[in-house]
Amino acid sequence: MIFYRPDGDVHTTQIKYRPRTCFIMTKLGQPISHEIENIKIELRKVFEKRQIEEIDAESIVTGRDFLMKIWNLIITVPLGIAIIDNNMSGQTLSNIFYEIGFMQACGKETLVIKTKDAKIPSDFIRTEYVEYGNRFENKLDKFFNTFFTLPEYYDEMAEVLENNPLLAIDYLRRAYLISGDTKYNTKANIIYNDLPTDGRAKNCVEALLVNF
Repeated sequence: MIFYRPDGDVHTTQIKYRPRTCFIMTKLGQPISHEIENIKIELRKVFEKRQIEEIDAESIVTGRDFLMKIWNLIITVPLGIAIIDNNMSGQTLSNIFYEIGFMQACGKETLVIKTKDAKIPSDFIRTEYVEYGNRFENKLDKFFNTFFTLPEYYDEMAEVLENNPLLAIDYLRRAYLISGDTKYNTKANIIYNDLPTDGRAKNCVEALLVNF
């Protein structure tokens, strides 16, 4: 996959991937509603049980462009979860759904968690979401049970796509990001080593893609 940065340039440097992580998209800073705080507490219980690391826009301080920092975080993770409520400003919601859209365009898994009265933008009406309330933990468990079956599916897709090596490697990369299992890296390198890459640049698409 070719990644285009927000400034329009192609990303041509090594990406340090973060397997078994989740990028949280929600309101940063105070005040934060009681419901949002409770949702984050419940999520952290699930993350601990599933061995998932939580990161957000405040996890890293770069002193540089904020949007580029968000972009660099998003391309390294397998999953993004947006948490919204009806008290969030239009500006905050715009930022959150911009990030969700970018994640989906990059083949990341996404989930929207909303409070009862929160409204979903029309472009995302058909995006499945989890509403905070009764059986919330049960709904999260169902989502993550499905989420952790995806590596096996992506592995099968890579096998089928033996005549499309770049796409096969991309599926294996996605499987690795979700599971953290390095067997997918081994399979990707076997595919890469069979490619006619003699004389190609070290930062060619194939070399960047297989480096996970």
